[in-house]
Amino acid sequence: MAGRIPPRTPTTRTTVRGGHVPVPVTEDAPVDLGLTLGPLRRGPADPTFRVTPDGSVWRASRTPDGPGTIRLAVRDGQARAEAWGAGARWLLDNAPALLGAEDNPTAFVPRHKLVLATHRRRPGLRLTRTGLVLESLIPTVLEQKVTTTEAYSAWRLLVRKYGEPAPGPAPEGMYVMPDARTWTQIPSWEWHRANVDGKRSATIVRAARVAVRLEEAAHMDPPAARERLELIPGIGPWTSAETIQRSNGAPDEVTTGDLHLPGIVGWALASDRAADDAAMLDLLAPYAGQRHRAARLILLSGRVPPRRAPRMTPGDIARL
Repeated sequence: MAGRIPPRTPTTRTTVRGGHVPVPVTEDAPVDLGLTLGPLRRGPADPTFRVTPDGSVWRASRTPDGPGTIRLAVRDGQARAEAWGAGARWLLDNAPALLGAEDNPTAFVPRHKLVLATHRRRPGLRLTRTGLVLESLIPTVLEQKVTTTEAYSAWRLLVRKYGEPAPGPAPEGMYVMPDARTWTQIPSWEWHRANVDGKRSATIVRAARVAVRLEEAAHMDPPAARERLELIPGIGPWTSAETIQRSNGAPDEVTTGDLHLPGIVGWALASDRAADDAAMLDLLAPYAGQRHRAARLILLSGRVPPRRAPRMTPGDIARL
């Protein structure tokens, strides 16, 4: 088919069994896989992420060594992992950080009753660190100024069409996202079919062209990492924060420029549904150093202001 980039050959199924992952999992320091890894899932049908009935989490990633699949589970007080593909060893080496081993939940001190109650109910929340920038940046760009339903659909369609099957005995339908070069070669009409406008697709292409430089941000301090990402036209504070929170495990990088978050934080902490970014940052100031964790706990509390306006209507540029 014209414009169709040929699918890649599935990678080797060589298994690298990792066994026990050195993450402390105790009654006082549990790890909740759903809470910790949930931010990496882009919708219930994300082809790079799967939760199986036994509670295991499967992820397909494109690592610096190539594509790989990792299976993570917590059993009998131990976190365990095994991986497949060219990126298997890299995934296993980075599994502790993925499960929050570099996070320090004890540094967090709740300052509000709501946050304290949620903190006690969710003791297994750790902040993940993937060490991979592009795999968080691209779906975040797809989420710019559209509904999550639209963004998740675009991610799913593009990964399935231009990615490659996840290596190993991964659950059926799992794929590794395309490499940087492939993202730059997707034809304009295929972006259109995926309901992605020209501004977002151009941003992704610009980022993919400097992927090596962007991936270096995973090893920078979060403010410097965000500054590097924001050198790319089309990447602003909202996109950089959402990316670095995942790639760098940044506990203080709170998202600004979000349509809903200021109102949710304002309502939860001060009954102020009209809070803007400035008001939100003032309310989160007591959590300096841990503002992202505080915001996560507020979102997990379920306390949101009553809806006054109708939901945003999904667009459909693919029909144009």
